[in-house]
Amino acid sequence: MAMFCYQCEQTAKGQGCEKVGVCGKQPEVSALQDLLVYVLKGLGVVAHEARKAGIKDPQADVFTVQALFSTLTNVDFDPERFKPLIQQAVQYREQLREKLQAAGVKAAFSAAGVDFQPVPSLDGMVRQGETVGLKADPEKDQDKLSLKHTLLFGLKGIAAYADHAQILGQSDDAVYAFLHEGLATLTRSDLSLQDWLGLVLRCGETNLKTMELLDRANTGAYGHPIPTAVPLGSKKGKAILISGHDLKDFEKLLKQTEGKGINIYTHGEMLPAHGYPQLKQHPHFYGHYGTAWQNQYKEFSKFPGAILMTTNCIQRPQEVYKDNIFTTGLVGWPGVRHVQNGEFGPVIEKALEMPGFTEDEPGKTVTVGFAHNTVLSVADKVIDLVKNKKIRHFFLVAGCDGAKPGRNYYTEFVEKVPADCVVLTLACGKFRFFDKNLGAVDGIPRLLDLGQCNDAYSAIQIAVALSKAFGVGVNELPLSLVLSWYEQKAVAILLTLLYLGIKDIRLGPSLPAFVSPNVLKILVDTFDIKPISTPDEDLKVILG
Repeated sequence: MAMFCYQCEQTAKGQGCEKVGVCGKQPEVSALQDLLVYVLKGLGVVAHEARKAGIKDPQADVFTVQALFSTLTNVDFDPERFKPLIQQAVQYREQLREKLQAAGVKAAFSAAGVDFQPVPSLDGMVRQGETVGLKADPEKDQDKLSLKHTLLFGLKGIAAYADHAQILGQSDDAVYAFLHEGLATLTRSDLSLQDWLGLVLRCGETNLKTMELLDRANTGAYGHPIPTAVPLGSKKGKAILISGHDLKDFEKLLKQTEGKGINIYTHGEMLPAHGYPQLKQHPHFYGHYGTAWQNQYKEFSKFPGAILMTTNCIQRPQEVYKDNIFTTGLVGWPGVRHVQNGEFGPVIEKALEMPGFTEDEPGKTVTVGFAHNTVLSVADKVIDLVKNKKIRHFFLVAGCDGAKPGRNYYTEFVEKVPADCVVLTLACGKFRFFDKNLGAVDGIPRLLDLGQCNDAYSAIQIAVALSKAFGVGVNELPLSLVLSWYEQKAVAILLTLLYLGIKDIRLGPSLPAFVSPNVLKILVDTFDIKPISTPDEDLKVILG
């Protein structure tokens, strides 16, 4: 069975996975994801036309976000879960078509996917999916195709953030409208290269709006993060580890484990949860387990409690299949139990069965909670330190982590940043260096953890505020972005930065395989985007 996938940084040989995904995705899952995207494009065509006529379907909007999110890297590896999603996409498409007809709107649809009907069997769907993947696109211009795929992967990133926001009650019809418009446009072959470039930048604009929604959702529900010291050791007693991004699931878990004698530990991108006032008030919310994302298999194998995965925060999950691992939300792996409707009873029961930690094991502490509200509260002091030449430069060293060689660059870079410079960080890329003690500059920590990957919104707000305070553009600030990417949320964030006109971004550990040489030249010429080299060379160029 053939497959082709190159949506993540670790794709095989830097070109594309054609036998099995480096992430562990099997060919049948790849085919089903391709088929789901194909049907979502058809749904997008009809939904976009319906919006022009003032017809909307809120359920179809929410479904589109969830279905597209399920095709992200490392989210859903369970083929059985894709069959109903494909069928539901067709149902929503037909419901909207019927509403158009009932309203007297005569719309002639010729785009691929609009009239598609999936066969009943899962095996048949797999065969259908093999014919509609990325390589089946009829576009012959490789540069246009490159931008079409960039748009698709950016839409997936938006869907992830929109899903987290809508779970907490925040949504914006403009986001749904662009997702459907973007999916519909992917069926077209009559646009110019500049048209596609414009759509890619609009994708970045919409992602900024989506990250703002999610910031409002998180802070509205749980308060603005505050600086909080988090222990990396362990505490005697039963234990549950929770990884991922979904704060609503985390809140439910905390409430359902009250008085059970179970300590709750975060892992991966859930670390920033410690900074939210409404979450940290739970006394059994203890610390963070695991210090290196790339060693998560070893960390999981040693954890003596139950493990709950809420989003795509683990590669190759089949390597750590154990009967104490559970998934929730959109996450699904064959053979792993899935928690339904936020009822974590099975997770709690497993935690009580397991030995837990038999004794206290003290460890380091790290400090989280430096989101935009906290940093901007001391902006005057930061500005004075810059004017008095006590802080020379800011570095945003942020993004995704992965197991591919070359990512040690980011650890070495942070270690070599001079003592009169401050490092801002966010997302799982920070687990390469988050426990380093870099000291402080007049009470301002030299390593500031802004939060999860979606908290790139915090970094943007901080940069905009500083640019206004200094009376210069963002690109004139003593600020450099050194980013690592892995999957589609990182693509969406990069497009946001480009939409904002931010230049001189260093990106690694390798450039996206879906960016053609000519498109890369456009990005270099327009935005001065460049690959990382070595920490010494990059620091020398940046600092002079």
